[in-house]
Amino acid sequence: MSHSHAPSPKLPITLGVMSRYFFAASSRSAVGLVRNGNEDSALIDSRVIAVADGMGGHAGGEVASATAINTLAKIIPVISSDEIDSDSAEDLFLNSLYSVDEQIKIVADEDPGLSGMGTTLTALFLQGESVALLHVGDSRAYRLRGSSIEQLSADHTVLQELISKGAISISEAADHPQRSILTQALMGEGNLEAALQLFSVEAKDRYLLCSDGLTGVLSEKEIKSLIKGKDRDEAISALIDATYINGAPDNVTVVIADVVESPETKLRKFGAAEA
Repeated sequence: MSHSHAPSPKLPITLGVMSRYFFAASSRSAVGLVRNGNEDSALIDSRVIAVADGMGGHAGGEVASATAINTLAKIIPVISSDEIDSDSAEDLFLNSLYSVDEQIKIVADEDPGLSGMGTTLTALFLQGESVALLHVGDSRAYRLRGSSIEQLSADHTVLQELISKGAISISEAADHPQRSILTQALMGEGNLEAALQLFSVEAKDRYLLCSDGLTGVLSEKEIKSLIKGKDRDEAISALIDATYINGAPDNVTVVIADVVESPETKLRKFGAAEA
């Protein structure tokens, strides 16, 4: 007898992504020693982590980064649901960039004082056994796996373009006058070239998201030495302390997330998005 018409009890489960892994995450955002206010925002959740670094003057930068984080936060329950398939979840995650850009335009149109504001956004979404990277600007995503660190994001800067073309060397880049000029940012202008990058996930991977307040003063080697072999909160303190020792010329925001097999992190926001 054929059983082909018998209902499968597994159907609701196979429909969803049913993540095997989760983020156990911590974050801190600090003003630094030079700036008056904090234009950075961040969020942590068991499936999504993100950092946004605002620009456009104190008020504008704060509003732009908080808008990015708050807009992204709204889709987390949808993309994390076990009722959504992975392709749809990835599409929604990617499209959140356009939602952020649109929202920034709406807010800026309502208040001329916010004209020209913008923000970076670097976010990771963990589902199944892969992690999707959404990235605009020069905030960064790194992965520490075992004892090797890898930068997953590529800076959207004039400088990175020059390095990629071989026009200047990495050592020349350190004090280049154009090093902080962005080639892409979320400014409500609708001209984004967005793409998702997918990476495989392993238990015990550690991810670091940070604003350029960290990478502007610490090398990859220094970052690795400060996040390896410590618990998350210790590692975050070590990174932020090191930026202060180096003058902390900018706001600095750090998210560290370890890949674990049971959820323990609830949605929380940091920096300008907390207000």
